[in-house]
Amino acid sequence: MFATLLGPLPRPPLDADAGTDDLVSAAVGAQEEAGLEPITDGGFGVGLSPVERWRRTAGITDRAVKAVLEGPYTTGRAGGGADQTILAAADSLNATLRALAAAGCPMIEIHEPLATRVGSDEGDRARFREAHRRLLAGVDGPHLSLAITGGSADIAGTETLLAAPYASLAVDLIAGPDNWRLVVATPGDRGIVCGALSPELGSDDSVEVLLWAAAYAASTGERGPARVGLATASSLAALTWEVAVAKMRRLGEAARLADLPPDELRRSIDPRAVDIRSAALGRVEPARRTRDAPAGRGERD
Repeated sequence: MFATLLGPLPRPPLDADAGTDDLVSAAVGAQEEAGLEPITDGGFGVGLSPVERWRRTAGITDRAVKAVLEGPYTTGRAGGGADQTILAAADSLNATLRALAAAGCPMIEIHEPLATRVGSDEGDRARFREAHRRLLAGVDGPHLSLAITGGSADIAGTETLLAAPYASLAVDLIAGPDNWRLVVATPGDRGIVCGALSPELGSDDSVEVLLWAAAYAASTGERGPARVGLATASSLAALTWEVAVAKMRRLGEAARLADLPPDELRRSIDPRAVDIRSAALGRVEPARRTRDAPAGRGERD
């Protein structure tokens, strides 16, 4: 199981005159230390083309690096929302995706936060479908992922959101808990990235919560854990650097634990997180704490 970011990071604690390379290097280093992959540039490649941003980041890490782009529906609605504005944004971004594919980028993530506004309006649904079909037309090679953050988009439905051939869907499960309906409705041959780590200060970041989300996503559509990842629910940019780093480390820890054999996993965490049925029947003994094992939710109640 993998862990990644959905959104930018706060500025690292570097000198005020630190350049783009320094900021990107700090962001990449923090993600590597936390065990995240695919890596992003943390949102610090401002002023560079998407291909330049990806190449610069990929050049300072041996881990997979994803390109992150704002989608045509969000871009078009910000520019007035007319059909032609949205479709023109899709055509322009299609050229960018082709350039990234030609450069060897392994994963492209398309962020559509305004997909939460599509709802049941048939005209909006048709605009979204056509924009994304145009966006992905002729793009071969990279893993293409649609990311929806900031709220729920379940009313639009997977028949709209996944009309284009996306390989995976990333959803914010904190601001948009109804996105679980999208997870359940997404075909099992598509990946799911669970945006289950809250961007809020003081949130419950226990690994048990993250592992439960990953396990449930894996159980839907006979998807399996190989098609599931964990992520921040959205941007961490509003936090301090120290808090953001702690959240990234917790995310990486959950992904590492998810790959353990079941018996070893139960010894490491509150077993109710991985055996919900037994817990409901009262058949679970509390996990024994070790110095390195995090406290389970039940042990703090």
